[in-house]
Amino acid sequence: MARISFYGAAETVTGSKYLVEAGNARVMVDYGAFQGLKSLRELNWNRPAFDPKSLDAIVLTHAHIDHIGLLPRLVNQGYKGPVYGTPPTVELAALMLLDSAHINESDAAYANRKGYSKHHPALPLFDTRDVHHTLRLMKAIRRDAWFEVAPPIWIRYHDAGHLLGSAMIEMEIREGPKPLRILFSGDVGRYGAPLYFDPTPPPPCDYLVCESTYGDRDHPEGDLLDALAEVVRRVIGRGGVMVMAAFAVGRAQQLIYLLEVLMAERRIPEIKIFLDSPMAVDATELFCKYSDDHDLSEGKLPGRACAINGPHLTLIRTTEHSKLLNQIGGPAVIVSSSGMMTQGRILHHLRHRLPDRRNTIILGGFQAAGTRGRQLEERAKFIRLHHQDVPVRAAIEKIPGMSGHADRGELLKWLAPLPAPRHAFLTHGEKPAADALAETLRRERNWNVAIPRLGQTYELLSPS
Repeated sequence: MARISFYGAAETVTGSKYLVEAGNARVMVDYGAFQGLKSLRELNWNRPAFDPKSLDAIVLTHAHIDHIGLLPRLVNQGYKGPVYGTPPTVELAALMLLDSAHINESDAAYANRKGYSKHHPALPLFDTRDVHHTLRLMKAIRRDAWFEVAPPIWIRYHDAGHLLGSAMIEMEIREGPKPLRILFSGDVGRYGAPLYFDPTPPPPCDYLVCESTYGDRDHPEGDLLDALAEVVRRVIGRGGVMVMAAFAVGRAQQLIYLLEVLMAERRIPEIKIFLDSPMAVDATELFCKYSDDHDLSEGKLPGRACAINGPHLTLIRTTEHSKLLNQIGGPAVIVSSSGMMTQGRILHHLRHRLPDRRNTIILGGFQAAGTRGRQLEERAKFIRLHHQDVPVRAAIEKIPGMSGHADRGELLKWLAPLPAPRHAFLTHGEKPAADALAETLRRERNWNVAIPRLGQTYELLSPS
């Protein structure tokens, strides 16, 4: 009998980890880091509830840290099997994990210098050597073709429309007269999202593991380009700088593309865009490499080999060049990571720009509880940066439609053609969001829905 265990993204948004066991095979779907509240982040340090050496394979939905961010730690703990993803996911994961290792190493070194760690010496969650060991295990498989991960478990990837290379995973356990089918939604993208194609309709399944990040609410209606143009015109009117807190992989490239479209259509004046993140710079190059994966329906940019890397864009790699941006006056746009303002160069820009009323800080997507992004979203008057309370005087704005996650209505639209599975599990949502979506599916579709708890295991019945 097959079973599934939920070791992450259970009653919370981050930390995606699902273990599927069938026959003699043990396959992990994603191995992400917990983010947000300290109580969640501390879970990243726990030993796994299973022996890492017992896993046969890991399959990834996409390259965001909450889906891949603990892979190097698992490898350090003894995992030696393959890690599968789509070709863009494999390449993006290298950027994401090396950047994360650098941040972990820098944070540990800083804690040791300042002496504020409870542990002596402070150690990183994982280091660059662990990442290099992990990258040697990664193997690319293309979408839309069945692949045997570990007998009797097969998978097939479908476009999830959430990020370059993102995929939902159709899994079959082929050990009976009929295969047992499990569908993992990964993160479902939005319909009509810039750069990405719409998510593929879900194939029929016996069991569904579905995200519920926005399961209790819809994104504001309105045209994304109109909303962005309006925000930029307000920034120009104030004479300040627009600082976009963007996920280095995905959101940053979408924003740059949209700004280039608006300038090409003369809906906003020409302004300089500074992309301040080495990882985002490298990711932009990968987006250009995989340009066939782009949906450019928002606007074509004639004469461009790549829709993102245009004449208004300056790519910032070095710390010295980043510091010089403090001298930049408006109007200008600084795009920097991380998207929830938990770490990275964005913190330095916030410290410099937040106290000035002329500036605008743009929140670039979902802000998890406990993050600085959530504090700004909730109109905090001060936020803590580098052990100082920084006053929030700059304007705080969100651009409707910039989220990479399907909202409540879009999730229901995506699920509409799916015949009722035997059981649906809702993950990747804070409890109110998951509860609301579960109630909707029970009431409107008569589905059998559960919201797993962290560490909970379910037996999966074979189809009759």
